[in-house]
Amino acid sequence: MATHHLTTPFTDEAIRKLQAGDIVYFDGTLFGIRDLTQIYMFDQNHEPPVSLAGMPCIHTAPSLKKVGDKWEKICVGTTTSTRMDRFSPDLIGQYGVKAIIGKGGLYEGSLKAMQEHAAVYLAIVGGSAALETQQVEEVEEVYWEHLHPEALYKFRVKDFGPLTVAMDSHGRNLFEEVKEKTRRKLPEIYKRLQIT
Repeated sequence: MATHHLTTPFTDEAIRKLQAGDIVYFDGTLFGIRDLTQIYMFDQNHEPPVSLAGMPCIHTAPSLKKVGDKWEKICVGTTTSTRMDRFSPDLIGQYGVKAIIGKGGLYEGSLKAMQEHAAVYLAIVGGSAALETQQVEEVEEVYWEHLHPEALYKFRVKDFGPLTVAMDSHGRNLFEEVKEKTRRKLPEIYKRLQIT
């Protein structure tokens, strides 16, 4: 297990070096997206007003307040990714996103897109919204404001992490590995507990 300190935009070479179980911190741009953002993009055919190529996207619906022309952060937390899995292969393949950050993981189609296009899934620890908020230095832009709090957010972050490489570009998926390990141990556990 290695620890990596990266800067956005992420290159294919940097992403291919990441292995499942590694820890990542990064500086630079982080885009925030959620269900409505992606429904607007993919189901309603709206092109993003900014390039996402090489960038990480975090699944979030942040609490922000607008003061004049600027948006100020209140809380930037992370939500579960699994329900947004259907958008992830196109987010990676069509728009060049290099990392998706969230909780709970994604499915096989997303993993295949990560292998094909050099991308990763970075898992964040649940309940870490206070830390995440501190690591967001500035809300640089809010695109599609009418969708707020599920708009497209451009954050500038510093030392964002720790993030675990839970799905890598080589086909490893820690969520599935843990499930398989648990399945193998179940008969022994049932036997020990005398459950038939």
